[in-house]
Amino acid sequence: MLGALATMALMSQRPFSRPGAIDLSALKQPAPSSAPGALAGEVSSAYCLQVDEQNFQGLLEASMQAPVLLVFYSSTRSPASVQLADDLQVLSNEFEGKFLLGRVDIETAPAIAQAMQIPSVPLVALVAQGRPMPLFQDAPPMAELRPALTQVLQQLTVQGFTGQHQPRVSAVENTEEDYVDPRYAPAQDALERGDIDGAVAEYEKLVTANPHDTEAAGGLAMAKVLQRTQGVDLHAARAAAAADQDDIEAQTLCADLDLLGGHVDDAFVRLIDLVRRTSGAERDRARNHLIGLFAAVGNEDQRVLKARRDLASALF
Repeated sequence: MLGALATMALMSQRPFSRPGAIDLSALKQPAPSSAPGALAGEVSSAYCLQVDEQNFQGLLEASMQAPVLLVFYSSTRSPASVQLADDLQVLSNEFEGKFLLGRVDIETAPAIAQAMQIPSVPLVALVAQGRPMPLFQDAPPMAELRPALTQVLQQLTVQGFTGQHQPRVSAVENTEEDYVDPRYAPAQDALERGDIDGAVAEYEKLVTANPHDTEAAGGLAMAKVLQRTQGVDLHAARAAAAADQDDIEAQTLCADLDLLGGHVDDAFVRLIDLVRRTSGAERDRARNHLIGLFAAVGNEDQRVLKARRDLASALF
């Protein structure tokens, strides 16, 4: 597959919709109902929606704030295009709002395909600030899609287009409380079996595949806390920490136990004080361990935000 940006440059010479907002005045008739097995109405991603004539203009308007990807597909003309749409839907979750995905089934929304002058499927288009641009017309595997999209989004960031989409309310409201994203199911299953090492391995795979997946990073951090404290004698660990305030191993282990016991602030204070008292490699170990606990708790948690400020004060 050509690099994403190179492909965009080549395809920009092909027939497509004119730059600027797309004229939908010709779209008069209601969109036909989805054929059996179609995905319309079944899209549950917080950053993906099935496109029809009623929501298309709103999707284009959303591109004024942050990028929108449109994937055009057809189960009858190109089964590979359906797989591409599914892969992009997974990535829309991974990128957590850096783009919003619109799935366009050209069989159930032919007027949109006509308005966009879609020559064939699959086709993926980027819409930024109301302006559409084709990205690619093939169905690359996930391993190529992820870095290609990362490159495109990084280029948009360099150009100053840094907005981010919020999760769609309808997707959040329709999500059951016990819903587990299939990406995280193997790690969750391992934890339920008590296989902590297996959970760590599964989360590491996710983080390696996508370093921007903050949920996987948080899961990995917490799994590592469980791994480090597995089989530890609580009373012996606390006694060792009390006996030597500057013992890095004893203090970081006790901080893990504090965290697991629900004493989050105590864990943070313990390690921030350790950072203040140490220097060099020992300080780095204490600081890095603390940052790992931040990830385990969640970087948006108010306790983490306060502890980050206290850590900065301790370092400088």
